[in-house]
Amino acid sequence: MFADMARNLTAYGFSIHTNALPDGLSQRLWDLQQSLPAAKYQKAGVGRNSDFTVDAIIRKDQLSWIDDATLAGAEWLLWAATLQAYLNAHLFLGLFSFESHFARYTVGDFYQKHQDAFAGQRNRVLSIVTYLNRDWVSADAGELILFTGTDGNVPITVCPQFGTLVAFLSEEIPHEVLATSRDRFSIAGWFRVNVPNETGLFIK
Repeated sequence: MFADMARNLTAYGFSIHTNALPDGLSQRLWDLQQSLPAAKYQKAGVGRNSDFTVDAIIRKDQLSWIDDATLAGAEWLLWAATLQAYLNAHLFLGLFSFESHFARYTVGDFYQKHQDAFAGQRNRVLSIVTYLNRDWVSADAGELILFTGTDGNVPITVCPQFGTLVAFLSEEIPHEVLATSRDRFSIAGWFRVNVPNETGLFIK
């Protein structure tokens, strides 16, 4: 799968895979997400640091950051590190670090069209999303739309079905999440490079 992903990212800027994670990992991540108390979630926002704002007109999901304090979290981060090493070796992306969070969309939640790289801090290079929703049907909505092609005029629709993973170039692929008709669970993550910000200090 890593080889297919590398080829697709080079050719198209995105890659979509079903049953992407190792046996059992998706289930363990689902179990972990379902065990999180409400207090572990925070309202998602846009921007970073002093530019961070919560704007329900743009997005309405909630998130909980993932660390290695649990077995499933540690296993997920190790898998991501293995992917990072492979892509660095084969695509020379210079991926330096990884961060990710659980995302929870309740009924009616959405995320308007956007890109993942922050203006002036273009250190997010590769985005990945993996879905944890069993038996998802078209009536449940909540699809991810990738805007691909030279002018971003070729929409690709992804059903948030359990085990599906999407990878795309953070600075090149705008995307949105349509309003969901049932509770929707996923993991979003970003591989970053180590670059100086406007102060000359390195950010990672």
